[in-house]
Amino acid sequence: MKILVINGPNLNLLGLREPDIYGKRTYSDLVEMIRTEAERLGVTVDFVQSNHEGALVDAIQGAYQTADGIVINPGAYTHTSIALLDAVKAVGVPTIEVHISDPDLREEFRKVSYIRAACIASIKGHGLEGYLEAMRLLVKRV
Repeated sequence: MKILVINGPNLNLLGLREPDIYGKRTYSDLVEMIRTEAERLGVTVDFVQSNHEGALVDAIQGAYQTADGIVINPGAYTHTSIALLDAVKAVGVPTIEVHISDPDLREEFRKVSYIRAACIASIKGHGLEGYLEAMRLLVKRV
């Protein structure tokens, strides 16, 4: 099984960006955590991180017939991008939305998620461990 992990804008700044909300662990720490869990689960994992919406759309489209599942944290594009929603719908790859914090407990505008309508699940507010939960869920479902 192959899982594509996609991270949107500013997630490359984990550890620096608002550590009181996102924690002090870095993006490299996240990648290492995911690699360790992937090995334990016996799955292959690839990573894409971009601050550019089109690059994220390209990554989702690239998952068509190459990945068995997608774990995505679209960052701020969660609340603005119909393009990401349409891409997930188009490729039909089982996708789980992940958020380190719980957007429902933050500013009002963060309560809207466009991509959620195309996802099989949404994991929010579980910190970096939410990514691992998403991978385990994909392994069970796919």
